[in-house]
Amino acid sequence: MNYQTDLDRANNVRSILAEAYQCRVNDLQRSVSLAKQALKLSIELDETALIADCKSKLSLFHMILGEYVKSMRLGNEAIGLYQVMGDEKGLADSKYNIAGIYYKTDNFHLGLIYLIDCLDIYRRLDDYHNQARVQKSLGTIYEYFGDERSAILAYEQAIEAAQKVSDLNLESNAYNPLSGIYLNQNNVERASELIDRSIQMKKQTDDTRGLAFALYGKAKVYVKLKQYDLAEQTFLESEAIHKEMGEKLGCGMVFHKLGALYLEIENYGRAEQMLTKAISFSDEYNIAIIKFKCNYLMYTLYKKQNEPIKALNYLEIYLQEKEGVINTQTQKVIESYEAITTMERLQKEAQMQREKAEILEKKNRAEQSSRVKQEFLSTMSHEIRTPLNAVITITSLLEERTSGEEVKLIESLKFSANNLLLIINDILDFSKLDLGKVHLDLSQGDFKLLLENICNTYSSMAKEKGIELSLKIDEAIMGFYRMDETKLSQIMGNLVSNAIKFTDEGQVVVKVDLLEELETRDQLRISVEDTGMGIEKSFMEEIFDSFSQPRSFTTKKQGGSGLGLAIVKKLIDLHGSNIEVESVEGKGSRFYFEISLERSEKPQGKALFESNDLVGKSVLIAEDNMINAMVSMKLMKNWGLKATHAKNGLEVIELAQKASYDFILMDIHMPELDGFDAAKRIRDTINPNIATPIYALTADITAHQRKLFEPYFDGFLLKPIVKEKLYRALSGANEVNS
Repeated sequence: MNYQTDLDRANNVRSILAEAYQCRVNDLQRSVSLAKQALKLSIELDETALIADCKSKLSLFHMILGEYVKSMRLGNEAIGLYQVMGDEKGLADSKYNIAGIYYKTDNFHLGLIYLIDCLDIYRRLDDYHNQARVQKSLGTIYEYFGDERSAILAYEQAIEAAQKVSDLNLESNAYNPLSGIYLNQNNVERASELIDRSIQMKKQTDDTRGLAFALYGKAKVYVKLKQYDLAEQTFLESEAIHKEMGEKLGCGMVFHKLGALYLEIENYGRAEQMLTKAISFSDEYNIAIIKFKCNYLMYTLYKKQNEPIKALNYLEIYLQEKEGVINTQTQKVIESYEAITTMERLQKEAQMQREKAEILEKKNRAEQSSRVKQEFLSTMSHEIRTPLNAVITITSLLEERTSGEEVKLIESLKFSANNLLLIINDILDFSKLDLGKVHLDLSQGDFKLLLENICNTYSSMAKEKGIELSLKIDEAIMGFYRMDETKLSQIMGNLVSNAIKFTDEGQVVVKVDLLEELETRDQLRISVEDTGMGIEKSFMEEIFDSFSQPRSFTTKKQGGSGLGLAIVKKLIDLHGSNIEVESVEGKGSRFYFEISLERSEKPQGKALFESNDLVGKSVLIAEDNMINAMVSMKLMKNWGLKATHAKNGLEVIELAQKASYDFILMDIHMPELDGFDAAKRIRDTINPNIATPIYALTADITAHQRKLFEPYFDGFLLKPIVKEKLYRALSGANEVNS
């Protein structure tokens, strides 16, 4: 089917809906029939917007007919579709229908909230037609609460909005109840004037349904004037039209007023008959507002007839319904009611509900985004770090047995591998820092040597640009501290490489000053100063934002991802400090921070690997990457361990059932069965290795965050493996098991 045909069919549906809406004033059954026809065509077209419009209109028509269950179902279905499409106007229309159900049954407070919500949307859309409808309904609720002042204000605003769009029907709809209020205030002349104007407009627009409500209002005027015959005649005329139109609320209103009329003229038999009919009718169609009033009239009727038992019975029913209908919240509204303040309070409540829904939606989106990010990081870290583990570990093994010119080649290979690892770490570690999943890993280290190595690493980069890179360390500073060497290396590496990158002539100076010497700690200030291009003042506030660089920095000459300084800031935050910057355009920049480090003794260094702690021990290595497996087996052999290899999770379990091992090194991402489930099975089943230390050797940076599996592992070691950390872990486990 071509586009033009679909467009023609869609326009046909809209025409049918427009006719259905117009018919509601004099033929509600036809409105329902036409809307159902439109819905069927919309479903065939598979047009979500049209389906929503059809359901919304059907909800309105069924609400008018008093078929509240159908109306509520269709209204909620329409709301769901409008929410998916982001259609505010459609959403408000459907909420208006549901509000009508609420205030016509037994929940005036919810009706009020829905109407205020609708009004807010219609005001933003400058939709005066619907503003008039909502204000008229608000007036009905205020009037029921007994707040005539707010009701008059709402009805007058409904009239004003209707006049702006020249809609005589909506204008006359507000005249009906407004007339009733003036009647209650004994302003019969004003009441009669308004209701006569309404009747005239209804006849002019051929609004049969609206005419019935106007006649109802005129009959009330006749009652006030004690013209009882005219009143009864006009009430019955109104009932006949309501019955023909299928207007349940209108019929119930007439029954109630006829009962009141007969009670006033002391025709108690007819009053009892009519009020009984009204109560039964209200029960059938759940019109709480009518039933509520009729029970009170029955109490009055039996009291007048001197039948106290029946009177008290109806009074009790009336009071119970009053307590149920006017709940605590609504009663509070009635007791402290002021027109403007009430509107503001309820508008705020509706806004809070919307904001709560938005917050929940954002929370769900954030959680979903976090899950996607975690999965991405897990995959990327594993796929990238796994081959790097092999390169770096092989390089370390070769370094131990080479000499002469080969040493330089090995050092170059090691530098390139480590440099690649640093780039990967910039991306992966920033993501971890952003999620708040990074902690300091403190160990003994040579602080001066660390800074010297960092400067040596970037010295060739400085020489290529013809600038000087120098390191100045306060002579009073101790050599060894407990520190996280990896994170300090990232901080200093980023600062030094940035300084060199943005300096074309002059120098870069790394300086460390001792600020304060405490009992066990030293307070240091570390700075990196350059004579480069400097930083624009306008950019100073955002320089530490992720992926952020000033335009003058984004040339191909400087390059960079814009993550370096963002990582520096987060890592320094992790140390409980702040990064500061001073800069003058064209003259250079100075980045500096303070850090508190605990003094320590000189670590054991290579003597660690010369001990015999692990000689003769057995280890089961689970690794699906054959290069990594080969490297790990070689490393274990160098340390004097007997190593057995399993290429997947199922094979690990089989081998763990057959023999006892001193250690198990478990890769996480493996075929057949992953490392998590393999470790769980070893721990949960009877086998020789149920208590054997299991270490996760993984390239997945998110592995340690899976709290469910933590009890099955004795530790998580991240690839590329740092030999010292692995040796210490195994030695520590050996001491515990000895």
